[in-house]
Amino acid sequence: MTEHFRVAIVGSGPGGMSAAGRAAQSKLSHVLLEKTDHLSDTIYKYQKGKLVMATPDILPLRSPMDFKLGIREDILGTWDKQTKELGVNLRYNAEVTKITGRKGAFELTVNGKDKVTAEYVVLAIGLQGNLRKLGVPGENDPRIQYQLDDPDEYAEETIVVVGAGDAAIENAVALAKQNKVIMINRSAEFARCKQGNLDLITKSLEKGVLECMYKSSPTKVEAGPRLKFTLKTADGEAVVECDRVIARLGALAPRAFVESCGIQFPSKDPTALPELSAHYESNVPGLYVIGALAGYPLIKQAMNQGYEVVEFIQGNECEPADEPLLKEKFKGALLDRYGSIPGLLAEMQKTVPVFSGLTTLQLREVLLESNVHTPKGGGEIFHRNDYSNTFYTIFAGEVGIEIDPDHPDEMVRLGPGEFFGEMGLLAGRRRSATVRATQDCVLIETSRREMIKLIKSVPKVRDVVDAAAIERQIRSYIAPNLSKDDMAAVLESAKLRSFKANEVIFNEGDPGDGVFLIRTGSCTVSRRIGGREIVMNYVPAGHYVGEMALVRDMPRAATVKAAIETEAVWLDGAGFRMLMDHLPQLRSQIERRIGAIITQTEDISQRPEAGNLIQFLVQEGGKEAADMLLIDEALCVRCDNCEKACAETHGGISRLDREAGPTYATIHVPTSCRHCEHPHCMADCPPDALHKTKDGEVFIDEQTCIGCGNCERNCPYGVIHMAYDPPKKPGLLSWLLFGFGHGPGEDKIASHASHEGKKRAVKCDMCKDIEGGAACVRSCPTGAAIRVHPEQFFALTTHSPQ
Repeated sequence: MTEHFRVAIVGSGPGGMSAAGRAAQSKLSHVLLEKTDHLSDTIYKYQKGKLVMATPDILPLRSPMDFKLGIREDILGTWDKQTKELGVNLRYNAEVTKITGRKGAFELTVNGKDKVTAEYVVLAIGLQGNLRKLGVPGENDPRIQYQLDDPDEYAEETIVVVGAGDAAIENAVALAKQNKVIMINRSAEFARCKQGNLDLITKSLEKGVLECMYKSSPTKVEAGPRLKFTLKTADGEAVVECDRVIARLGALAPRAFVESCGIQFPSKDPTALPELSAHYESNVPGLYVIGALAGYPLIKQAMNQGYEVVEFIQGNECEPADEPLLKEKFKGALLDRYGSIPGLLAEMQKTVPVFSGLTTLQLREVLLESNVHTPKGGGEIFHRNDYSNTFYTIFAGEVGIEIDPDHPDEMVRLGPGEFFGEMGLLAGRRRSATVRATQDCVLIETSRREMIKLIKSVPKVRDVVDAAAIERQIRSYIAPNLSKDDMAAVLESAKLRSFKANEVIFNEGDPGDGVFLIRTGSCTVSRRIGGREIVMNYVPAGHYVGEMALVRDMPRAATVKAAIETEAVWLDGAGFRMLMDHLPQLRSQIERRIGAIITQTEDISQRPEAGNLIQFLVQEGGKEAADMLLIDEALCVRCDNCEKACAETHGGISRLDREAGPTYATIHVPTSCRHCEHPHCMADCPPDALHKTKDGEVFIDEQTCIGCGNCERNCPYGVIHMAYDPPKKPGLLSWLLFGFGHGPGEDKIASHASHEGKKRAVKCDMCKDIEGGAACVRSCPTGAAIRVHPEQFFALTTHSPQ
């Protein structure tokens, strides 16, 4: 006899499981059909012990099932328990192979023979059931895996990991602990992963923990005692013998099955997803799609969808989970004017070009992570030289940008739809101008983290930001008074160029074909003197290189290399010469620069040790630092007052290790935070516990830190460590009379010996809340310890020879 239900839910991932839980809670006749023998197959197949994020943090969870940040095994155990407690009608080993019928009379074929009928169907099958395979002969050999559960199951094997995304990197690094691992990357870099995983794989490759073959793709796999993995590489064919292959190539929508149900896709693009109504209903009435297949890949989003779709099926109104949060953000006249959040969002996408290329879901996510400001005319938004890096879009009103601090009334005015703050966002440097509201405004302030995510994932956002940023950077650093028509001519030839760390931008002796305006990152300038490469200077973002060759009509006089990953705006020679013709003051400025460069070159050639010191500081973090602690060992008496003062001002845990770190001549770089312009530690912090003050200090919110250790792993300078709170320190008298606790100077040892309480990340915060500045510097009796911005130390000149 065929069983009949009000709603049949296909797939027990977070969305389907949540929908079934809500149906059970609502006493709705239902069945949850899962083709495996366990819940949530995607999470079940996560790497063993994986920390599962509950993002977006601000989004409330409305599912009857619990979910919060936690370990994979704990989360799955909770869901198993709650599914039983709610009385979910769950069928394991029930693969749905066909869906036919219409609203009110759907028929589902299970395992190719059994039948189930339902009035409504919720498709929550996700994408992971349709994993991408290698697509070459031999791809189905049992030693080729497309998932990895427990890396510790394998030891002393040669394992090939194919892929360049987050899963591939995490698997490869975990397997490398007790195996020989070779990664296969189809491209020349790791461009699709999170910053934290990029840093992880970069470190692993630098340390020789594993190997990587770039620009390589598989062509066939041959069986035998060991697999023979044949690759097409940039240098020809290569064969790698291995014991196992782990291919992490992502997944595609199970299109054939979905289309067989009558659901339509908007295009033939294999990555396309079905078009759905606001209630997640497909073009087939009564057939709903939720979760990753609907474009909602995050667990919390899918769980909320599961709850909402059951409400919609029951005929209940159910606003999105984030609706109250957005109403609170936009409450007042603005929301009243547009009548509803959907109406407001539609107008925002129409008005603001940066938002026009976003889906409604993406826009809602951005706004949840943004702040809404309504400054009155005359109010200051941010000040020149502030160390902030948020991004502002103008929804209503007007702002003015002060180009010249000596003439604050001279402003560039921006109106609705335009944006500002992108230079601090991209370069990570201080604000280049003061911005004020010239009339009452509505501004959307978006965090750097959220904007960088959009720029990387939505090409239209990047294109819009880049186009405006290039023009504004040319105005700010080269030609502030250029007319609009002349600027348009310059922009026609301007191109954005990207360089990896240590990649040559141009070589000494090359023809001078253009000028590079450093937009993000930094570079070094060097010349061959006496048969040796001598570093002449360090050039940070906001400066340009290459002008001498154009002015003097001569080959490049120096080699310029990217010190870290760098982006530069390239202006061709004709365009730059046009700028000098139109702006006599620019030509005069460049002639003065060239004179200073010649003098500097002569000086450095007589004192090559100065260039060696610049190179040393660049390698030790000066290339991206906002602040460095340096110790002159000729003055240091090894009293360790700096460490003791650090511990005393930070609850007994020193953030400084004086002895550790490299030395050149008498200049020592101890283990202490560089406060990078683009902090590596902030790139992958799940609770967003790392922040940067307007003065540039990078600090950790101890109340928010969860102790995951991502920041410690991502820091390339080893200045963050995980520590337990030290035991309460007794008073000096108790120590002297009774020997309680640890004596002076023993706090550092105590902090490492204590294992009570929560482990958390600790690092230098520049004593940001302490009057007088860094305690380490103030406590030094000889003045050996100083904190400086690298540009201050590279003070031979601020520009470079070309």
